[in-house]
Amino acid sequence: MSTADLKIPPGFQPATMGGDFIGHVGPFYIYHEGDVVLMGFRVEKRHTNPFEICHGGMLASFADMLLPITVHRKSKEVGHRFLPTISLQVDYLAPAALGAWVQGEAQVLRATRSIVFVQGTVTADGAPCMRVSGIFKIGPAFKPPVVEG
Repeated sequence: MSTADLKIPPGFQPATMGGDFIGHVGPFYIYHEGDVVLMGFRVEKRHTNPFEICHGGMLASFADMLLPITVHRKSKEVGHRFLPTISLQVDYLAPAALGAWVQGEAQVLRATRSIVFVQGTVTADGAPCMRVSGIFKIGPAFKPPVVEG
């Protein structure tokens, strides 16, 4: 069975965000219902290292999208503002195998007038694989893209 045959969990919709780079490494999916914001992706062959586990750079790229997208969806104070990364801390806890569903959830810890602090956890097929935190500069407002979910 190829990764293309593996299903996306119910409720997740394709997410169009992040520009050309994320378009190349994705696709990412988003689930947003009430206060729950989840992002995920299926580990494809192109995401893996020679040992057929998800490359750390792919996981870091996912984290660098998970955290600000969560801010956009959960923080009315910050809203849809450009959030360039000041700091991204990634702790790798376990591998994410080829075909695994990688899913992340994050919390906005604090937002000031100029920066926002966020943390999250990422799982691979339900097992913790990464702990992430980030600090983002609150930049200019932008028109949000049309995002499903």
